[in-house]
Amino acid sequence: MNPYRLYLVTDDQQDLATLTRVVEQAVAGGVTMVQIREKHGDIRAFIERALVIKQLLKDTNVPLIINDRVDVALAVDADGVHLGQSDLPARTARRLIGPDKILGLSIENEAQLAIADSLPIDYIGLSAIYPTTTKTDTKHYWGIEGLKLALNTTQLPIVAIGGINQDNIPQLVATGVHGLALVSAICHASDVTTATRALLALIESSKNQEF
Repeated sequence: MNPYRLYLVTDDQQDLATLTRVVEQAVAGGVTMVQIREKHGDIRAFIERALVIKQLLKDTNVPLIINDRVDVALAVDADGVHLGQSDLPARTARRLIGPDKILGLSIENEAQLAIADSLPIDYIGLSAIYPTTTKTDTKHYWGIEGLKLALNTTQLPIVAIGGINQDNIPQLVATGVHGLALVSAICHASDVTTATRALLALIESSKNQEF
């Protein structure tokens, strides 16, 4: 199974109880990977959140990815870590986490894309595809044409992130992208399980379509 297909990135504004409910319901709905974010710099809180979610994901075959922090990923023995461009260099992170953990890297422009295949990473997070309220400092948006360019440039799996919703999923899936990462469409849904199932159904029905 493609682990990147429907990739949940959690909302760090939600409290632990809400986070736990969202992840539990999203897993019931079929998400294939979960990334925990904690942007407030509180490492103890990050570890606490990660340990709760790790226990929840036990025996589900859904990998737990830690955003940015290799130290937190090591502390909780997560399945992997996702780095931004201002985090630890990929080679350093790989040396620390070892060869068997999943390592993802955000790619924000064509210069970064050009060297991605030379790095010891497992997948690319192509960021951001469209404008999004969860990331306000973005300087470049890839759009559909940029996504197609990236797919033709790298051999690595690509997870698209940023502004992804039910309206643009069909066109994104039709490019052959390996996965879609969503925050709001899952985390803020009134019924997370139903919303997740609907997103997966839309992804499946959008394959092999032409736009």
